[in-house]
Amino acid sequence: MTQNSSNIPESSDVPDPSTWRTGDEPPTQRQRAYLETLAKEAGEELPGDLTKAEVSDKIDELRQETGRE
Repeated sequence: MTQNSSNIPESSDVPDPSTWRTGDEPPTQRQRAYLETLAKEAGEELPGDLTKAEVSDKIDELRQETGRE
């Protein structure tokens, strides 16, 4: 596994959420809470029926949008 100097895996080391076996399940409470925080900061409304993989993708999108990388 390739890691940067801070021992955090590079983003290319993280599997694509669309390939997760559990990607079509509901998101975890922790995922949903973080997504709601980011969406509030970004001024976005969220649908209530996102899957675990969709929430992960949306979190990545909103982290970039809000500067929380």
